[in-house]
Amino acid sequence: MTELDEGTSIDLGSAPQAPERPPRLTAWGYVRYSWRQLTSMRTALVLLFLVALAAVPGSLLPQHNTNPIRVRDYFIAHPRLAPIFDRRSVSLFDVYSSWWFSATYLLLFISLAGCVIPRAAKHYTAMRARPPAAPRRLERLPESAVLETSLAVDEAAQALRDAVRRTRFRVDLVPELDGAVTVRAEKGFLRETGNLVFHLALLVLLLGVAVGGLFGYKGTVLVVEGDSFVNAAGNYDDFMPGHRFRDSALAPFTLTLEHFAAQYYDSGDKAGTAKRFDATLRWSPRPGAPTRSYDLQVNHPLVMGQTKVYLLGDGYAPEFTVRDDTGKVAFQGPVPFLPQDSQLSSTGVVKVPGAQPQQLGLDALFTPTTRLLQGGVAVSTFPAALAPAVSVVAYRGNLGLESGVPQSVYRLDTSRMTKADRFVLAPGQTHQIGAGKASVTFDGYRMWTNLQVTYDPGKDLALAAAAAMVLGLLLSLRVRRRRVWVRARPAGAGRTVVEMGGLARTDESGFRHEFADLVSRARSVLPAVPTGAAAPTDREE
Repeated sequence: MTELDEGTSIDLGSAPQAPERPPRLTAWGYVRYSWRQLTSMRTALVLLFLVALAAVPGSLLPQHNTNPIRVRDYFIAHPRLAPIFDRRSVSLFDVYSSWWFSATYLLLFISLAGCVIPRAAKHYTAMRARPPAAPRRLERLPESAVLETSLAVDEAAQALRDAVRRTRFRVDLVPELDGAVTVRAEKGFLRETGNLVFHLALLVLLLGVAVGGLFGYKGTVLVVEGDSFVNAAGNYDDFMPGHRFRDSALAPFTLTLEHFAAQYYDSGDKAGTAKRFDATLRWSPRPGAPTRSYDLQVNHPLVMGQTKVYLLGDGYAPEFTVRDDTGKVAFQGPVPFLPQDSQLSSTGVVKVPGAQPQQLGLDALFTPTTRLLQGGVAVSTFPAALAPAVSVVAYRGNLGLESGVPQSVYRLDTSRMTKADRFVLAPGQTHQIGAGKASVTFDGYRMWTNLQVTYDPGKDLALAAAAAMVLGLLLSLRVRRRRVWVRARPAGAGRTVVEMGGLARTDESGFRHEFADLVSRARSVLPAVPTGAAAPTDREE
């Protein structure tokens, strides 16, 4: 023991006390801690990055709900890897309805909501609160000025308050204990308002995208001139429904493609490029309703409520009449061909499974403006049908349709067929295939158009949210938060000293001009002290 003072001692040999341990968190404490971590802006940014990262497999790999044929081809090409990707725990062929993508998307929504909504409430409270109190020494602020006036303190303060308020500051007049009166002014809340509007709009945008992805659909269908289309899921060539889509959401419209016209530039640098596309439709919003006419053009869709019909593409559908060896008509009608180049050289196939005694297949090339090269090769020199012709390679044998394996309507499986003939036909011409009696007649052509039908119930919500995001971003970038204080205090001998000070969080150079304007306004509303008046008394420090 060592004596420090009389009656006071300390034990130098005692061990140091261990620091107190923080109290252990309860179950409710862990919940609150987890909620704070989830609703932090850092977590929201991480989740936003994860959502973008999780969408990458959906772009690189075929998906069950959009292209099941490509998924089947992937299984054939990668027999070991594909089953792993298709497991329920992975679901890389069904990314956007997988549990892990849905969980990340939902956590992002909750994180943003938990982060932004409380901030919006605090911002609303701050907007209604009084401006902050003035610093004691206004001359130490970045911007300051001192004026003198012959007005009384109360009159000077009222005049200054009105002058500052005219510049759209939020103003408060506060008397002080020493007889002075302070004008507190603040503006720039739109900066934080814009920031909150941006993030709240992002929430609404996520909600709109989710609604469209869950309950909407998108489908494409090829319609030949003269044919009709009924809006049913089974009538689409490619149909992509939302994960919670119901057939009852399909608008019961019908339409008929009466005529399609394409115009092209025929001279100059733009020769051969498209000038205008027009698809004349007759449509009815529901069965039994009167039909209406509509000129469908690119970027001018047919709108039926939340359902829209867009014009995507066009091409040619040559018409054929095929007779088999017995002389009977085994096939007759138009066949859509797919364009292969800018001159609309188009390829297609004609499958005639009903031909007797052997099935027939035609692999053909349609050229709208035909030019024959050496060797009988046909090419097109202009996309309009100025000199149409079709080059045909005919096959006999087994088309392989009875195997049960789906085939593309634009491909001909010739593995079990033999080449029978090759020829070129102009409209109205007939050619007999080889030594048999089967023949092919090129009757002419029709135009076809590719239509896209979309139903997105969240599109308007997402569009409004996107506009609000732009507005909020502009506000947060352009508006500056600034504060101004004006103190009027008596100085004796009929004088009032006015001290002014200002502070801006950003853009100090711009605020310097604004503060100078406020000082000019103050001088204009405060009468000057008469010349020769006594000097004001010094203020006690």
